[in-house]
Amino acid sequence: MTAMLQVKGLEQRFDIGGGLLDRLKLEKGRLRAPERVVHAVNGVSFEVNEGEVLALVGESGCGKSTVAKTIARIHMPTAGTVSIEGEDIQDLSPKELLPVRSKMQMIFQDPYASLNPRQKVRDIVAEPLAEQTGSWAQAHARTEELLARVGLNTEHAGRYPHQFSGGQRQRIGIARALSVNPKLIIADEPVSALDVSIQAQILNLMMDLRDEFGLAYLFISHDLSVVHHIADRVAVMYLGFIVETAPRDRIFSAPSHPYTRALLSAAPSLDPAKKSTQLELKGEVPSALSLPSGCCFRTRCPFAWERCAAERPVLKENGAGQQIACHLIDEPARDVA
Repeated sequence: MTAMLQVKGLEQRFDIGGGLLDRLKLEKGRLRAPERVVHAVNGVSFEVNEGEVLALVGESGCGKSTVAKTIARIHMPTAGTVSIEGEDIQDLSPKELLPVRSKMQMIFQDPYASLNPRQKVRDIVAEPLAEQTGSWAQAHARTEELLARVGLNTEHAGRYPHQFSGGQRQRIGIARALSVNPKLIIADEPVSALDVSIQAQILNLMMDLRDEFGLAYLFISHDLSVVHHIADRVAVMYLGFIVETAPRDRIFSAPSHPYTRALLSAAPSLDPAKKSTQLELKGEVPSALSLPSGCCFRTRCPFAWERCAAERPVLKENGAGQQIACHLIDEPARDVA
């Protein structure tokens, strides 16, 4: 397979400086404001192949959306590289990024906040294509086709976003993303704000569009049932690190990393037998302001030992296309669960 998206060693840091009291003291020359850096994304690497759906999953706050926005250059990366069809886009200027934008588009979590409330739907969908071609007439003609394709009527083109339901607004967002004929779509929690019945409609639409246009998706979600429905491969994130990647069926049938196992066991189930095999975690997720030494998960892992505190694990192949960042690969006898 040809890689549509390649991410290597991606890092994202946010310097949030000191608090109000620190700044007041700094102004009086009493002390230097302490450095406070959020380690949001930490050396993330993965690929999305042509026509593939890679799901990025994990708890809220683990860095999934930051990865998406950094790839899309909403945030400038601190380190690492992002390549689209082999072209490194890391150092491209905003003008040089324009051709890349036609290959890569984004669908956002909140379908209302991502749409301009002062624009009519025809202009919202047409604007990206008009920016590229310089022809609003051509863009509006394409808008009518796209609205019909995502399940909206022609008369909807003259309405404003507030006149639609959440599901309809997300269809508008999908139509806008398709307007420039992209090859890759980054979908950041695209159905989490929708009712369950509407979620199924949007997911089925996205899968139909994938087959029709040959799209690749980077699909970000915390809902494992949604991921099981749409993904080809799954990458699991914890505290800004990828801790496991595998084909979808492998992740759900034979998860290897303790965090992946805990994540899956925490998902709601009507099976009473599942409760006896749950892997429960202790404590809270550490702060991204001060990452633990060694393994990022060791403070909550029931199998952690001395090596976990001293050495940070890297992703290693474990067979069947599965990669795990865990020292249990080297010493599986310690896993007694």
